[in-house]
Order: sequence, then structure tokens, then C-alpha cells
Amino acid sequence: MAVRSLDPVVPLAVARLDGGGRLLDAEPLLRALNDRAGGEIGAPLALPGIAAIAQIAYRLGISLSRSVVAADGDAELDLWVRAGPDRGGVRLEVSGWRPRSAWRPSGEAGRDADFLRATGDWFWETDSALRLTFLSPEVGDRYGFDLGEMLGQPLTRLFALAQDAAGALPILTAVSAKARFDGQPAEVRGTGQMVQLDAMPRSDPTGRFVGFLGAARLLDPEAPAPHPATGTGQAPAFPHGFGRRLERALRGPLARIIAHADSIGGQAEGPIRGDYASYAADIADAGRHLLGLVEDLVDLQAIERPDFAIAAETIDLADVARRAAALLRIRGSEGDVRIEAPAADATLRVRGEFRRALQVLVNLIGNAVRYSPSGARVWVRLERTAEMGCVIVADQGKGIAPADQPRIFEKFGRVDPSEPGGSGLGLYIARRLARAMGGDVMVDSALGAGARFIFRLPLAGE
Repeated sequence: MAVRSLDPVVPLAVARLDGGGRLLDAEPLLRALNDRAGGEIGAPLALPGIAAIAQIAYRLGISLSRSVVAADGDAELDLWVRAGPDRGGVRLEVSGWRPRSAWRPSGEAGRDADFLRATGDWFWETDSALRLTFLSPEVGDRYGFDLGEMLGQPLTRLFALAQDAAGALPILTAVSAKARFDGQPAEVRGTGQMVQLDAMPRSDPTGRFVGFLGAARLLDPEAPAPHPATGTGQAPAFPHGFGRRLERALRGPLARIIAHADSIGGQAEGPIRGDYASYAADIADAGRHLLGLVEDLVDLQAIERPDFAIAAETIDLADVARRAAALLRIRGSEGDVRIEAPAADATLRVRGEFRRALQVLVNLIGNAVRYSPSGARVWVRLERTAEMGCVIVADQGKGIAPADQPRIFEKFGRVDPSEPGGSGLGLYIARRLARAMGGDVMVDSALGAGARFIFRLPLAGE
């Protein structure tokens, strides 16, 4: 790679583009990177992230800075790009030039950014003069203004700032200190919608303050309405958008942890001590457990929304059952558990949503495999009544006492929390999904006699 990451002087490469985004000239470092990406002088810039920033700067007539990850062959570079209008085109200053490692612990700034992504309903960025340089795309549609016209405007053009409970404006202190702020109340101008603003400062590779990365969290001035399914009048278990934000903040880091732990455990880079390989496998398993919990929480928030709805369609429940069994077959073989799926020519036409029906059956078969002893079998069978099509998942586990059976369908409900298992949300979500499709999930079990879970959906009309 042409860039030396240990050079004590941060390299800076300057380039100029015309109004159409074509590269007019560039200093050698940037020109070489553009050439390796398939570009050339006189052609559009071949580095998409940099080109996008240049386009915004040209269209809005403002200078802005942002970090960019650029591909360089099989490697990636962390760059800091500053773009601004210049003689009818755009002047670029590209610095940083640090090779991006496949995994690196996130420092304080990275962790703060993850917290912002997990707590905000939408996001914004400013330059050092507090002019907006980015807004989440859905904001314009939500509040009825042109996103392009808002970019380049002062932050206060979008937000009418208000005093907090202590009578202060947190953003004022943060601006003078170029520091993080939290809990700044504001109104989205002209909408009456109150939000809470949180933000962290951004710096370029030389440590110079270049603006804020911020989040806006909706504040509902009225008490939440009772959930139609419970009628309790209590606030939802999670704030608006919690599951989506949690998934966005955690899925990427967890996926990297799992991938790298699997690589270490599989000794892809060469042999390592057996106990280290075992530790890596444990890390990967823990990562999968956490990722599964995140996915359960996302589903939980979705199904508890008042406007949650199922896309009803005619599906072949026998085909769904075969697909779910196939997805769990490797997990079953690892535990020496055999899954017997419906016959290949069996059909059972019902009304439901394919994706959600598959989710229910993956949960039921996965539980059966998890709680089955080595050498056992899990049966996946079909039945039909006058109005319902059923899939029965039966196992040879230790069974569930009648007194404990209602508890397993409760939110976070588990019979024995000391046993290895999931989050205690899977069966709660499965039953809610089944009932949303006009069906149900039921259990028939006794201690020492295994368990039978019955997933029912309405038969499709002929």
C-alpha cells in the first residue's frame, strides 16, 4: 500500500473537480488512489464517498468535512475529506490516510456514537459553524420540508431551542467548550413536535473541531395510549423505535465479534493452542446469544406496536415446515438430534405470512432441538381440522409440568432460568405472531414425556 500509517506527518492531498464532478487535477497520493479505483483525469471521481461530499458542497455552496472509508484494492482507508466551492467547481482536501484494520476496539468516540445511534429517532450533523451538513433522509418526509434546502442552514433554522429543567441551554456550554451535550430540549420549527437533542463533537485527524454528530429523540407531551391487547394504560415496555435503534447500534459490532472469533477458533490464520481455540468458540457462541437477544427485542417492539399487522397470503405450511427443519438440521446434527420433517410431497395450504410463519416454526423446532438429549429425535408433523392447518413439533426432552406451561408463553418467561437457553421471548413472540395471523401456538406436555407444540393457522379457501 502506498500510504505509510506511521508517518508522523498526516499526509494531505488536494484535488479540484469541475461542476459536473469530473477530476481536473489531483496531487499524486489522491490521484493514485483514484487511478487504482478505475478513474482518470477528466472523468468523474471514482471514489464514491468523496464524490458524494463534493457534490453536496457544490450544490449547496458550502464547505463541509466528513470521515470517509475508501476501498484501495483489497484494503480500506480511513480518510478525512474537506470539500468546498472553488472557481466554479470544488476543492478537495483529503487527509488521514490510515489503513483500516479489520477489527479495532472502538474508543470513547466510537462508543459515544453507538450510544447516540441507539437512543436517537433520527440524526443530524453540523460543521464547525453549526450549519447542517447531514439529516436522516426520513426527516423531510416526516415534517414536510425539502431536505436539500435545509442542508447548509444554521442548526437553529431546524430547531427552536428551549431551556432545560434547570433553566439552561446545554448546547451553549457545549459549543464554547467543543464538548458533548445531552438533554437539550427543542421544537422542530413549525411542527409543534418537541425533541431532545444529544450530540458529540467531531474532530479531523489533526484534532481540530469540525462540528457535531447529533441525535434527536422524540418527546411525546401526552401519555401513551393503552395498548389494545392489554388495556392496561401503561407505557410501552420500550420507547419508540428502541428495537430498530438497538439493532443498528449492536448488529455490526456483534457480527464482527462472531466472525473473528469463528476465524480464530477455526485456526484460519494458523494453528493455536487448543484452549485458546475453545475460548474463541465460547466468545462466538456468546456473541450469537447476544445477537439473538437483539433480534428478539426488535421483534418484541414490532409486535407490541398498536399498528402491527400481518400481510395475509396463502402459503404452504408443509413447505414452511420443511424449510424451518432444514435451517435447524446442522444445529441438530451437532447435538446428535435427528429432525424428521414432513414428506416432500405433503402440502397444507393456510392463510398467513410466510416470513412470520417460518419464524414461528424455527423457534419451535429450535427449542425442541435445544432441549432434546443426545440421540433423540424431533418430529415435525402435519394435521388438519375442519378450519385449521396445524404443524406439530414433538420432542423427547424432559417435558414441561402443567403448572409451568402458561409461564413459558409469558414475556421473558422461563421455567428454569439456570438452564442454558434463549431470552425467554421466543415463545411469547411466536404466540403473538400466530394469533396475529388468526391462529395460535399451544403446548401439550408432561414431565418425563417430552413436549408437543402445536402451531395452527386458518385453512386457505379452495
